[in-house]
Order: sequence, then C-alpha cells, then structure tokens
Amino acid sequence: MLDRHAVQELRRAGVSARAIAQQFGVTVRTTRRIGREAPVAESAEATARRARGIGRLGVTGAIRDRVAALLADDREMPPGEICRRLREDGTPLGLSTVYRVLSGVRATLPSELLVRFEGVAGEFAQFDFGEVGVRLVDGTRRVVHFAAYRLKYSRWIHVVLVPNERVEALVRSLLAGFEAGGGVPLRVVFDNPKTVVLRYEAQRPVWNPTLAQVAIDYGFTVELCTPRQPQQKGSVENLVGFVKRSFFRARRFHDVERDLPAQLGGWLTEVNTVRPCRATREIPAARLLAEQMRLKPLVVAPAAYGLCFPVTVGPTAMVTHQGLRYAMPAAACGLPATLWLYPDRVKLVTAGSRHEAVHPRFPPQGTVSYLPGQRAAQLAAVAGARKRLYFMRERRLELGPVGEGYLTELIHQRPHTWKGDVERLFALLEELGEERFRAVLQRALFQRLLGELRTLHGSLPFVDRGPLKPTYLYFSAVVLFWDDVNSPSRTAWRATARSWLRSIIALRSGRDASRARRPKNPAPAPVGRSLRGAPSGVLS
Repeated sequence: MLDRHAVQELRRAGVSARAIAQQFGVTVRTTRRIGREAPVAESAEATARRARGIGRLGVTGAIRDRVAALLADDREMPPGEICRRLREDGTPLGLSTVYRVLSGVRATLPSELLVRFEGVAGEFAQFDFGEVGVRLVDGTRRVVHFAAYRLKYSRWIHVVLVPNERVEALVRSLLAGFEAGGGVPLRVVFDNPKTVVLRYEAQRPVWNPTLAQVAIDYGFTVELCTPRQPQQKGSVENLVGFVKRSFFRARRFHDVERDLPAQLGGWLTEVNTVRPCRATREIPAARLLAEQMRLKPLVVAPAAYGLCFPVTVGPTAMVTHQGLRYAMPAAACGLPATLWLYPDRVKLVTAGSRHEAVHPRFPPQGTVSYLPGQRAAQLAAVAGARKRLYFMRERRLELGPVGEGYLTELIHQRPHTWKGDVERLFALLEELGEERFRAVLQRALFQRLLGELRTLHGSLPFVDRGPLKPTYLYFSAVVLFWDDVNSPSRTAWRATARSWLRSIIALRSGRDASRARRPKNPAPAPVGRSLRGAPSGVLS
C-alpha cells in the first residue's frame, strides 16, 4: 500500500510515468492506472484489496456462523466431517478453506479451564515409548526405540533402549525405572497402547493381563489419559519429545550398540544431577531424596521377576512363545499351562503343577529347546513303528540346515537302509547331546560320510563319492557358514555362502571335465622326454 501511495505522490510531483515504472519495476500502464485511482487513505492492504475486488471471493458470515454452530454441538468434530456437511448444505468449500475458517472460528469460542497436572512426592510417574531416527557419524541412519520413565514430583528421568514396544519391553523398562528411581510410586500414567489396555467394553478398560499382574505384584495403579483428549497427555508426550530434542537429535553417534548407550548414560547423569529442571528450578536428584521417602520398596528384584503368560501345550508336547518352541513331557499335551518369562530362562507349569519344565530363554542353536532326556521320554510315549520313525526324523529336521541337509542326502543316497540309520542317529543324539551332535553331523555332511555312524565322532577321513550334486553343494554352503546364520549380518553371510558355492561348483566342474577328457589307457610317454614334451634333462 505504501508503494501505491508513493506512485501517486510522484505523479503529483510531475515525475514521468516511465521514470516511476523503472523505479518500482512495473509497467508504464500500471503506473498511469494507479495515478488515476482514488488517493490512498489507509495502510491496511487486505481491506484495500477487498475494496478493489482483487483476489478470490471471501467466506461469508453465514458460512462462519454454520461452522460455529457445528463446533458448538461437537468441539471435536473432524474438519473432514465439517467439510462434508457444508457440501450437503450447498456450500462446496475445499478442505484447506475449511481449515482456515476453523482457525478463525475456534479463536472466537471460549476455551475450557486448563488444570495443571501436578503431583506430590511419590504419587505419580509417567511412562511412554518413543521412536526416533538417529544419524551416525558415517552418514547412515538407524531407527531406535526407547522407553522413558519420569517421576512427576522430582522430574527425575530414566531412559533405556528397547528392541521393540511389546509388553515385555514395557514391563522390563518400567521395572528398571522403579529400580533406578529407588521405589514404586502410587500411580503410573500411560497413554492408551494395546500393551496397557486391550479395548474398552461399556466405557470400561480391559487391561492387558501381563501388565495387570505386574501392577498387582508391585502395588501400583494404572492411570490412563482420556482418549481423544490430547491436552491430558501433554506431559507424557512432552517427556518423549524432551528426550528426542535434548539427546537424540542434539548428538551424533559412532554406533548404536556401544557409543549411543554410553552417551545416554552421561546425558542422564547430567539432566538428573547437574542441570536444574526448568519447571521446578531445582536439580532433580535433590528433590528425589524427598520423593524416595514416599516410594514403596520393590518386593521382587526386576532381574528375578517373571512375566506371566497363559499358554496351552500343543499336540506335539511343545509350547510356542515369540517364535521359540519349548518341549514339555508327553503327558502334558493339550493341557493349559502358565509360562513364566524371565530374562534368562522360561518356566512352564501346567494346571495343578503336575508338569513343570525350566528351559533357557534362548536355545543355544535354532528355535527349539529340549531338556536332557526329553526326546527319549517323548519317544517312549509314541506308539507304532511308523510314528516312532517319523518322530525321530522330525528331531533331525529341528537341528536346522545341518539336520535337513544330512537327512536329505541320507534318504536319497541310502533309500533302502535310511530307516535304521535314523534310529541310530537318534541314539547318537541322546548320547552326545545336541551341541556335539550338530558339530559331528556338520563335519559328516561336509565330508559326505553317510550312515558311517561309528566314525562320526572319531576320525573322519575324506572319501570321494563322485560328482557333487546341487543339493549337497547347497547344504554344504549352509553348513560351512552355520555359525553365522543367526548373526545380524545375514546379507553378508548369504553373499559369502553364494560366493563359496559358485567357487566350489566351478572347481568341481573343471575337475570332472578334466577327468572326462583323460583317456582310460593313456599311451606311454616317449623315452627321454617328460610328460609335457620337454627333454628329460630339463625337468629334474
């Protein structure tokens, strides 16, 4: 507007239209048109544009009144629903226009009274998961999951890295926060994830049974934020946002496995014991001393606490949990049971405590865990020769690529005698144990010793069995690199196995071709000359 006023004043002063156009970067025609307009009387650009009829048509007051009436009925009505109702009324506004009208209408509506969420010592704690992408020093990006726990009164924070956001990660990180904070508060405030509340029935929450048992054992209550009320969970969300802004996005890390946890520990020490909190203007560690006097002690150490999961023993006497299978006695098939999940072990107890088994949390190899003697006990409960045979076969397949490769070669190389070999292999498995048996089977498969059970755990001389078959080559590649199957670098393992396999095939193909070209009865070499045609004196 000031530019239009300047053009008019210059025209009155007698400056030519061409000179004014060059000064303001407009056309001569525009300069003359502005000179013919009424003198500029105000500096409000928007008002002047509307008076001259420039721009799109504005939203009428009737439309704004209609939007205000819709918001009066439902303050949380989505903008898309408002846009749909306006179109039904004959006002086809775009969604972006509806957003612009909503921002103006909501500014004229009275807001609800804001109540601050504060607590006394030992009353409230907040917990939530977070996900953030971090950039490493080498330029790569990694996605990191973390769990944040904060005592409301002292603002004392505890953050741990978690592999996922499932119920076990929630409980373990929550108990770690209890232990690091020095006790258990009265209430823990959560959002509404499925790991806390499964669903609502008649406006009442249905709790996750695993977390509910933890709350009973440790003596705290769960408090949920009201659904679709974001202002009620502001403090919980701010906790995650504070961790992201102050730590993850403010630093660079060499790696996620060692450097990031080390820097996280230093940052927690700084925010808890050095830096005053902006809300309380005190160091959290100083207020934590007063809060710990009101916290309840932990009845069970977090490392010794087992999470409770209801399970059922399957028809194969196995219990499956999180992709891992744990063996039970054959008499427990079909019975309901309870799985107690510890950090290092799994305890299975059937109803009435008639059967019990304690397994390592993670099997040493593969995804199936057997206790010593369990295979033989299950075999004794199997009736029928055919069922017993296939039961023993299945135990080979559970050993992974090693067992599958050996069994495949055994069945195809000894189609009439493999049944007796399978029985003897099962007995050898019970004698040596799974770890030694897998190593022996791996060595036997690599050297192509099939059915020679007496030499499996002794000296294994190499025996040439003729041309290698593709199936054997594939399983040999898998067996050679079996130790790296479960490592994180599976892509590198597969590339190494393929490269090794191609080299072996090329080498063996060349050797077989040279054997085919070699005559069965070669002619004797001439006297006085070597096999390569050189004089005998040249090669010693």
